[in-house]
Amino acid sequence: MDYLYHPHPSQRMTVFAKNGVVATSQPLAAQAGLEVLKKGGNAIDAAVAAAACLTVVEPTSNGIGGDAFALVWTNGKLYGLNASGYAPNAISIEALKERGYTEMPTYGFAPVTVPGAPAAWAALSKRFGCLPLADTLAPAIAYAENGYPVSPVLGKCWAAAFRTYKEALRGPEFASWFATFAPGGRAPKIGEVWASPAHAATLRSIAETEAESFYRGELAEKIAAFSKQYDGFLTLEDLAEYEPEWVEPISVSYRGYDVWEIPPNGQGLVALMALNIMNGFDVPSMPDVKTHHRQIEAMKLAFADGKAYIADRRYMDYSLDELLSESFAAMRRAQIGKEALMPEPGTPPKGGTVYLAAADGEGNMVSYIQSNYMGFGSGLVIPGTGIALHNRGHNFAFDDGHPNGLAPRKKPYHTIIPGFLTKGGTPIGPFGVMGGFMQPQGHMQVIMNTVDFALNPQAALDAPRWQWLEGKTVLVEPHFPRHIAEALARKGHDIRVALDGGPFGRGQIIWRDPDTGVLAAGTEPRTDGAVAAW
Repeated sequence: MDYLYHPHPSQRMTVFAKNGVVATSQPLAAQAGLEVLKKGGNAIDAAVAAAACLTVVEPTSNGIGGDAFALVWTNGKLYGLNASGYAPNAISIEALKERGYTEMPTYGFAPVTVPGAPAAWAALSKRFGCLPLADTLAPAIAYAENGYPVSPVLGKCWAAAFRTYKEALRGPEFASWFATFAPGGRAPKIGEVWASPAHAATLRSIAETEAESFYRGELAEKIAAFSKQYDGFLTLEDLAEYEPEWVEPISVSYRGYDVWEIPPNGQGLVALMALNIMNGFDVPSMPDVKTHHRQIEAMKLAFADGKAYIADRRYMDYSLDELLSESFAAMRRAQIGKEALMPEPGTPPKGGTVYLAAADGEGNMVSYIQSNYMGFGSGLVIPGTGIALHNRGHNFAFDDGHPNGLAPRKKPYHTIIPGFLTKGGTPIGPFGVMGGFMQPQGHMQVIMNTVDFALNPQAALDAPRWQWLEGKTVLVEPHFPRHIAEALARKGHDIRVALDGGPFGRGQIIWRDPDTGVLAAGTEPRTDGAVAAW
């Protein structure tokens, strides 16, 4: 039986609930969040439970050794958490050049930055949660210890990652990855039960110590010792001195709504700049060729600026006010003509990810995202722990003169971004689309589907997507309207059709009716997505 073969169209409806909703890319994680809600937890506890569970039930996209960001609506205010890690103190471009590197590598210790996900769980739980972290992480621990059957899209991604890592990972430092994630010399198959007792023990240690063991205890010592054994840059001091940052979310006004993102080092700014450009165009009630063309051009321009200017906030050449100014948006908007252009950065006026959403009946809502970056990440797993270290440092520029150039204790340009929507100071709800550099593109398309085209949460996610790749190249989904694709090609876009929806991100949406408190949720049809509701 082929669990990836679907010869007939299927349909998923928006899910409604009153007491709570958890929407994730994996059903077991959504149910873990709901379980915590029913035990007396709030939306923050549910989000943390689902996030920890996803490191077990979707390890192809995230892990304990990754980063995280969150937007939390509670007590009438939106809070931002940046739990991305910095580069080790001992690393530098010069140090990598001495080892023969001419660019940022993909695997091994060089691209490993301090993981922030465990710190995110502890910080969210401590500040806003109702339950002890030990209770919140209990479902994740149980799945790691007892095992679970691999879901269809997870199995597909796991097999693909195994093929890649089998060819790319050479050296004894990678042996633990294969022992953990490819037992028996292969990836687990769809429907096959996979367990990781070491992963369970690590989660239990994090839960019992509120993540102290990961940064200043037994787990930190194991990470540092493994790094030292293979001449890595990550040290005990790098871990011990790390703390996640509470940050002020940033926003733009889009046709009466406020769209919120985490400020840099994340790329949420790209989504906001693109929406700022689109704000000046009239948009019809149904997406047409002109609208698609303008969306693509706006995103290309926003990405060109983002890649030129987004970095650790301390290193950026331009302020957020300058990059989000109407004058800069107008200048970029004026560059959009009838034909596809080659994007170049403008000059502002001086002046493997998982996404989940959770909401409860009290009005608390969470937009949460975490990642190991490229699938399983660096290919390094700390022996006996299940901790797969991410490779987020791969996003650093190998250039001392670039704002995003690699430097000690610096955070890299980050692709993972949670989103949130409000109107007139009233929360509408969390949204997000994971998937590397697809994320800002998914954010813009989902928001326009909602605001401009009045699509319900599920339909906003179901709508066919496009993805700008580079230059004039645009990838579209198999069911993207052919007549629009052909018209875009006549405008100079290099249109390519994907075989499936895998490259176009995986999203979740929860909208809250401000009058009734009813929650309406949609989940991603491009993955094993599920909404657990109460």
